[in-house]
Amino acid sequence: MPRKTYPDLVLAVAPTTRGFAFVLFEGPLAPFDWGLKDIRTKQKNARVLEAVRAIIEQHHPTVLILPNCKPKDAHRSPRVRALALALRHLGESNQMMVHQFDRAAIRQCFASVGARTKHEIALVIAEEIPAFRHRLPPIRKIWMNEDARQSLFDAAALGLAYFTSHTVRE
Repeated sequence: MPRKTYPDLVLAVAPTTRGFAFVLFEGPLAPFDWGLKDIRTKQKNARVLEAVRAIIEQHHPTVLILPNCKPKDAHRSPRVRALALALRHLGESNQMMVHQFDRAAIRQCFASVGARTKHEIALVIAEEIPAFRHRLPPIRKIWMNEDARQSLFDAAALGLAYFTSHTVRE
């Protein structure tokens, strides 16, 4: 049986209304670098693309993982959907393999451990990746806005969904 091998670096990016979060993985459960970028200008998409391009140029990941922001997805603004499409083109223009996962695919990835909600998924990630534990946001009440730290766990969930569903064979 061939053993599983992975590309050198996998970049998972979660665009948000505030900017984006990213996690660079060396392998499953092995984050290399991560962060939240808050962009506060009128040209957010251009600035986000510039920041992601800088990460790509600095680290040279071979895979880009993005959320699948379908036009019918009511949870994404048109600007964020356009940003996701622009990020996909950025990855393709840098000869990266680009994979997209929708919410259902991410939930399916974490279903085996009983995590269904975003917070439950974040708890699983914090347990598996100790470096993220201190970033765990509190449980969101219905009257609260989503904590900005949640986007870091969204990006990590994208990366873990990739590693769960894709294997590269030697």
